[in-house]
Amino acid sequence: MELPFLKKKRVEVPEKIFEEETITAVDIIAPSSIEVGQNNLRFGERLARSFFVFSFPRYIGSGWFSPLVNLETPLDISIFINPAETEVILRQLRKKVTEVQSEIIEREEKGLVRDPALDTAYRDLEALRDKLMSAQERMFKFAIYVTIYGDSEQELKTIENNLRQIFESRLIYLKPALFRQKEGFISTSPYGLDLIQVYTPMNTGPLSSCFPFISFDLSSNEGILYGLNLHNNSLILFDRFSLENANSVVFGKAGGGKSYAVKLEILRLLMQGVDVIIIDPENEYEFLSDAVGGSYFKISLTSPHHLNPFDLPIPREDERPEDVLRSNIINLVGLLRIMLGGLTPEEDAIIDRALTETYAAKDITPESDFSKIEPPLMKDLESVLDNMEGAESLVRRVRKFTKGTFASFFNQYSNVKMDGSFINFAIRDMEEELKQIAMFIILRFIWNTVRSKLKKRILVVDEAWWLMQSEDGASFLYGTAKRARKYWLGVTTITQDVNDFMKSGYGQPIVANSALQLLMKQSPATIDVVKKTFNLTDEEKYLLLESSVGEGLFFAGQKHVAIKVVASYGEDQLITTTPEEVLKIQKAKKELAKEKE
Repeated sequence: MELPFLKKKRVEVPEKIFEEETITAVDIIAPSSIEVGQNNLRFGERLARSFFVFSFPRYIGSGWFSPLVNLETPLDISIFINPAETEVILRQLRKKVTEVQSEIIEREEKGLVRDPALDTAYRDLEALRDKLMSAQERMFKFAIYVTIYGDSEQELKTIENNLRQIFESRLIYLKPALFRQKEGFISTSPYGLDLIQVYTPMNTGPLSSCFPFISFDLSSNEGILYGLNLHNNSLILFDRFSLENANSVVFGKAGGGKSYAVKLEILRLLMQGVDVIIIDPENEYEFLSDAVGGSYFKISLTSPHHLNPFDLPIPREDERPEDVLRSNIINLVGLLRIMLGGLTPEEDAIIDRALTETYAAKDITPESDFSKIEPPLMKDLESVLDNMEGAESLVRRVRKFTKGTFASFFNQYSNVKMDGSFINFAIRDMEEELKQIAMFIILRFIWNTVRSKLKKRILVVDEAWWLMQSEDGASFLYGTAKRARKYWLGVTTITQDVNDFMKSGYGQPIVANSALQLLMKQSPATIDVVKKTFNLTDEEKYLLLESSVGEGLFFAGQKHVAIKVVASYGEDQLITTTPEEVLKIQKAKKELAKEKE
């Protein structure tokens, strides 16, 4: 008899057709298989082998680790440094000293020949005990692990032989982590885990020699971070003021990261107390100026900020007033050549004499106190020329800058004070035909200020090809770069138009007088000029053609390296020039301002 309540209820399960598990990022990244062997790991078709260092010599020279870091082979290196308790180490040293001393005495009693190794060990132990007791040294447990990679056993063997040559030439010995390859791989991965734990006791002195990033193209003891070495991911640290001069040139096509790299350098130099002055043709540095509390001067025909071309610098103690006055007149002749569209030899002589008389009319002579004078204006030069024979054409051309629209900028007394740590002269709103003249006047004004007071500064001349268009502008920029070191100034010259820059007879000398050089991504139209100027190899040429934004070549003197410019998030928010990022930042600022209201 079938009881209804004992019947099993059939549950219908819907058939899942073509159901697959979701593929995650882990599935994409992970190898198809992992095989753990006694002396290697196999990740799909790739092999890995891990080693540990187990023996060091008595003395280790500084930089012994550098050849391994610069080895042109993919490898992972982990360094573990764990402090040891001084009291424990002293007890162990006391015991060891007693053992060594007993052995020395025993050999003496037996009449055996002195053992130099025992004597040396005794002296080293005693010296280390003294330094530990006086806190001059500390003891650490030190471990180095290395993992190499290859496509075959033969390739692994070749790389292993290279490793052994590097280490054993310095009497340092390593072993493969037999039956512990998994632990070795994890120990060299970025987990911060030491699963091998093969330590060597080491005091502070030899431990400091293990710092890996010391090769010439990587870093110096002082300076700022310029970026990462693309060859080995080490840091590029330099103090431009420690080189033969503090000048730099930055070449690269639009969008290659020139301005970003220079802004990053400016930001980091400001934190070290270096003053920064910028000639900014495109108003690119306005946001940075606001962020650091700098002085921002918009220069245009309608601007309230004026610069008088006739200003005179105050002579330093080692300068003669007559030399300062004469040099200023020579520079003014060059400026007027640009302003007046060129001068004939006769007009050149007239202008030179007229400028001397213009200063004399204001009672400005080599005997005058330049700190108490009132310099002349452009209209004073016009008055002098008006009374000179043969200057009719000059008067007509000068009058354009003393009357009408142009006079609002060129015929005014200076009212700009350069007393901040960040000064920016923005000339985007200046008429195109006057930009070159404005840059020349600003550069002369800056130079006069720099000469008057010795201070650590850098001067950034962006889009320098504007000045290089005329012989006099290029000559003045070159003279500034050449004499900058005397006044503790570093001139940074930036341009994207390499052809126009190098066509000038002063282009190559400016490059030659710049100890730091940064080449960013180049266009095929200019790469041959760049290659010839900087004597690049074919590989370096293709690197500049194919490099990503923010990558290039960094030169320091005769040494150079591939670089990637890197910034923190906070720095990036201050210096970014990407339009979409700038719009986001501006939008965020407006929203924040509304919230405050």
